[in-house]
Amino acid sequence: MDISEVARRAGVPASTLRYYEQRGLIASLGPQGARRRFAASVLDQLALIALGQAAGLSLDEVHAMLSPQGAPNIDRQVLAAKANEIDATVRQLRAMSRGLRHAAACPAPSHVECPTFQKLLKAAASGALDRQRRDRALQPAARRKAGVP
Repeated sequence: MDISEVARRAGVPASTLRYYEQRGLIASLGPQGARRRFAASVLDQLALIALGQAAGLSLDEVHAMLSPQGAPNIDRQVLAAKANEIDATVRQLRAMSRGLRHAAACPAPSHVECPTFQKLLKAAASGALDRQRRDRALQPAARRKAGVP
């Protein structure tokens, strides 16, 4: 298939396909510089890339899960860790939704007087502080991974 057919069938721009090829996520057939042609299996690779991105995986993480031939080489520990992150985010969003619904319908004359709203504020502040602490702790590791001193 030529690049325009792959782009149409996968629903991604040709520029994305060229970028993925540059990053080593997919490979075209034939020499560089010629009109790019791809094997039909590239559609499965693109679906795996889309699935990984929808799950919040970086392109580097997705790339690590593709063999040089493009077949999946799934790291189950990475998937389990990502699933745990998603579960934690879902719990946090559900709690936030309940708190906002309560605040919207709270019978207290002022939200400042509502104990439930005060708990929501404290939880939000605590979560923000925890995220700041976690982000600061992760920064050195992320900087090392990126090769920044």
